[in-house]
Amino acid sequence: MFVVTTAHGGRRAGCLVGFAAQCSIDPPRFMIWLSKKNHTYEVARHATTLAVHTLTTAERELASLFGSHTGDEEDKFTRCAWRPGPDGVPLLEDSPALFTGEVLDRHDTGDHVGFLVRPTSAVVRREARPQLTFQDVRDFEPGHAA
Repeated sequence: MFVVTTAHGGRRAGCLVGFAAQCSIDPPRFMIWLSKKNHTYEVARHATTLAVHTLTTAERELASLFGSHTGDEEDKFTRCAWRPGPDGVPLLEDSPALFTGEVLDRHDTGDHVGFLVRPTSAVVRREARPQLTFQDVRDFEPGHAA
């Protein structure tokens, strides 16, 4: 599981993401899928930069904030530590590692849109183990219905 954040037009957004994968080594590329029903998707569809944050089991509360609440109803960033990154994208201070990337393309894959990202910077603050998995968050109530 990852938290993806973005910003565009004075709006910031972020959500818990379960569909994400490295999809190329050379050149380096990463794909992140966002639900079309998600507030973060609405901001990201116009954004040029995304940040992908790793999570460990110690960040379960942070995962719950970004997975069980919607930016349509509240500003999640008032409830966590963050700083502005490239293009104003919020970078979460409690994430053990993250990377930012330029959005190269978007692919409609059904109820989710895949965002193809070229990593541009990375920060490793501490070891990101044990990694937070879907099994660790399967009891969360989603911020939006699936």
